[in-house]
Amino acid sequence: MTRVSQQKRRLYEMCAMAIVAQRANLEGAARVGFNVDLPIFSVGRAAELASIHPQTLRQYDRAGLIVPQRTEGGARRYSLRDIDRLIQAQSMSQHDGINLTGIARILELEEENRQLRRQLERLSDNSVSVFTADMDGGITEVRRSSRARHWRRHLHPQTRQLAAGASHRPAQAESKSVVLWHTIYR
Repeated sequence: MTRVSQQKRRLYEMCAMAIVAQRANLEGAARVGFNVDLPIFSVGRAAELASIHPQTLRQYDRAGLIVPQRTEGGARRYSLRDIDRLIQAQSMSQHDGINLTGIARILELEEENRQLRRQLERLSDNSVSVFTADMDGGITEVRRSSRARHWRRHLHPQTRQLAAGASHRPAQAESKSVVLWHTIYR
């Protein structure tokens, strides 16, 4: 786990406080550049931010409701996403009287819904996606940008021609070619 500077830690704490106060949400935090999955808060600090007793955090962890990431030494570290889930779970438990199993299912469905909304947003974006395949067959989506178009104009591919009637491959037999597919979502 990487170390985080004091300044960055303070920024994340301010963001967490805004999420707890419902002045911000995870989507907005991610949009402005926060890594909402960065494990940054200790048990004590997460409990303080979410106004929850540290033992309740441990109980949620044992129940699988909110499972924080762990440091190499085994200490729990909570992210902004975990803080958001903690305040939701606490509210559902105390104000709505929902048991831990129900809370777990609701949080699971909310996460699924969030992922579907993000996917729908990507699909409804009328931009063009480019897919690249590596030599092992892994496929990655690459979003096109004006910068990519700019540098592409400056490329001059080198072409080779085989001698007429040649039946052998050139000396550089190991190709490092990449196949590109592009899809337009409408």
